[in-house]
Amino acid sequence: NLIPVLSAVENVMLPLQIKGASFSESRDRALSRLHEVGLSDFVRHRPDKMSGGQQQRVAIARALVTNPSLVIADEPTANLDSDTSRSIIGLMRSLNEKEKTTFIFSTHDQRVLDRVERLVRLEDGRIQDGGDKK
Repeated sequence: NLIPVLSAVENVMLPLQIKGASFSESRDRALSRLHEVGLSDFVRHRPDKMSGGQQQRVAIARALVTNPSLVIADEPTANLDSDTSRSIIGLMRSLNEKEKTTFIFSTHDQRVLDRVERLVRLEDGRIQDGGDKK
């Protein structure tokens, strides 16, 4: 969840500041991640002034700003339109390939499932390994 009294950029900066990064480094990295998720024009907006999809992209930017090696996401494209969904999945694929970031996420979105390298299904409480999709 986003912090309602903070702007988009402040929400994304927060994990870096907690880790001790300087204000300028935190701001630069946050602005870069917001740009990557298509929100350069919304950096000063608070969550109540953004759509659900925009809020979701701020949360994605915040999850990525510390360059984690693993990201676990629940329905990362649930509130996004088709174009934005493709863009976010493209960003995740790019980070996986270039920075070796691993993404584990749950989804019902076939657009996402069509673009993953490996698919593991959960059916009736049991894991069904779909294996590599390459």
